[in-house]
Amino acid sequence: MKILKKDKDAIRQSLTRIGLSTLFIVSLTLFCKALGYSLIIPLLIFFLGFHLSFTGRGDMRLYLNLGLLLTLIVFATHAISTYTDLSVYYIPVASIGLFTMLLFNSRTLSFVMSFLSSMLVSLILDEGFGMMLTFFMGSLVGAYSVREARTRGKLMLAGLFISIIHVVCAFLINPHPNLLVSKQFLDSTLIPLALNGIICTFIVVALLKVFEYLFGVVTNFSLLELSDFNQPLLKRMILEAPGTYHHSLVVSNLAEAAADAIGAHSLLTRVGAYYHDIGKMEKPEYFTENQMMGPNKHDNIEPSMSRLVILNHVKDGLELAKKYKLNKAITDFIPQHHGTSLIYYFYQKSLESAQDGERIDEDTFRYPGPKPQSRETAITLLADSVEGATRALDDPNPSNIEVTVKKVINNKFIDGQLDECPLTLKEIDRITSTFIRILTAMYHGRIKYPEKKNGSDKNSSARNGRSAFKDENHHKQSAKKDSPKGSSDQEGRAAHT
Repeated sequence: MKILKKDKDAIRQSLTRIGLSTLFIVSLTLFCKALGYSLIIPLLIFFLGFHLSFTGRGDMRLYLNLGLLLTLIVFATHAISTYTDLSVYYIPVASIGLFTMLLFNSRTLSFVMSFLSSMLVSLILDEGFGMMLTFFMGSLVGAYSVREARTRGKLMLAGLFISIIHVVCAFLINPHPNLLVSKQFLDSTLIPLALNGIICTFIVVALLKVFEYLFGVVTNFSLLELSDFNQPLLKRMILEAPGTYHHSLVVSNLAEAAADAIGAHSLLTRVGAYYHDIGKMEKPEYFTENQMMGPNKHDNIEPSMSRLVILNHVKDGLELAKKYKLNKAITDFIPQHHGTSLIYYFYQKSLESAQDGERIDEDTFRYPGPKPQSRETAITLLADSVEGATRALDDPNPSNIEVTVKKVINNKFIDGQLDECPLTLKEIDRITSTFIRILTAMYHGRIKYPEKKNGSDKNSSARNGRSAFKDENHHKQSAKKDSPKGSSDQEGRAAHT
């Protein structure tokens, strides 16, 4: 069987990672052997990989990333305990838990890494169970505190929580009054533990961007930077394809609300929706949302050419993403928000214009894919589809919107576009309800104001205005007399507004 080039690349990458993992474990074993540390340290890190593989929570790349974090805390512990006079309670163990939560957004991984880092430090220092528990509990509280963190203030608050838990643990482990008030205990234990959380926070703030680059992941802080409309790509879209920009805004609002409803990564979904159609900037005039007053460009070309233009916006988007070095988590939204959907309009147009006996292959009018691989990209696919279908409605009343949204999502499901993502039927139902609610609010009905029928000249208008003002004052006074506190008049004006 012929092996494709991409399969060869995948095999090569897997072999490379296996080789790096083996080298990593062997090097750590030699390091511990040379310095007289327990050889259970590399064994613990090896079993981390076994745990990830057994539970299916990660691949070899994730194992290498987590292993690097644990190795760094091992080196930091050795350096502080051997080459400085600092208290060992200054060792920033909690930073491992903070890094894990911010980089991988996983409570399970954060728990495991907090436990392992605390255990490794205690083994290296040959300290008791009390130190391990102190570091573990502080790290765990810090990790859980920064989940979904989007501001530096939340990071600083996590550092404060770490310090408080450290000090509380120190008091609980050493409940002797004489010891607690001694200067030695204060200098060697309490003060370092109180400062430890703040130190961990500063380390995370300083190095988070470095680890994002090394691990190829994106955090909430980077997502917020990408959502800034002064970013080069978004700024270009606003200027060159304003219709696509507005469409992306509406899709992002729909997708973010749906992601919140099912507990998916809402910020990633919103930012991915901003960038999902950046490829349309190459030929914006060929997409209806950017066609202002001029004729439709597709009216004068063959359906096969229209197909190429539409399909190419995915390819152009990927090239722009590569040029501007967007993270893979964002780039995935570009091809996956269409999956392998059919370009139905031009397929039908091609069937109608086909000559007798001419066969039109449906597959040539489908996007290249892949289908959505995550809940976030699947939500964006659905949001993109229902937004376009709803915008095309002649009468977007609540009933029509509900029917259209359900029909579009059902068609995507039947077409198999959701087969490769982990969305459940219950989550799809919640997404549908969210879309209907938001789109109904967006296209809510408005009161039609009556046109002025009497007098068009300025003097007549002024007289009518003064007369209307007098009549209104007379009406207000009558309303206040006829109804308590004029409530009916206020409700009427509120309803009219």
